[in-house]
Amino acid sequence: MADDLTVTRTLVLPAAELRERFSRSGGPGGQGVNTADSRVELSFDLAASPSVPEWLRNRMVERLANRLVDGVLTVAASEHRAQLQNRQAARGRMANLLREAAAAPPPVRRPTKPSRGSKERRIAQKKRRGVTKRGRSGGFDD
Repeated sequence: MADDLTVTRTLVLPAAELRERFSRSGGPGGQGVNTADSRVELSFDLAASPSVPEWLRNRMVERLANRLVDGVLTVAASEHRAQLQNRQAARGRMANLLREAAAAPPPVRRPTKPSRGSKERRIAQKKRRGVTKRGRSGGFDD
């Protein structure tokens, strides 16, 4: 499982930069619950990583600021009973977080004004609605 972590086509994190810690997972587990270290904590030092370009690192650190502790991103997985499955889940979660943080910023919205035709249509609709409402408050002659 000590493979490189592919984040995007151009960004691949070497396995040497990833740290895994194992501990006992909470919840039900039967006989092996007290002996199996199935919970996985996967850590990656984003701020000091030489495999992430400087310009991209700045963007990722800024976007993940609330998730980082001293520049280190940590992801925990304990939803499976098997350690291997938790390792795969943690790696997938880490890749998704880093992929979202590395994504290009959305294009800047250029504000536009409503067209003359759309303004006229809006006013005409308001007038029609007003006529309809005025027609409702009539005296009914019996």
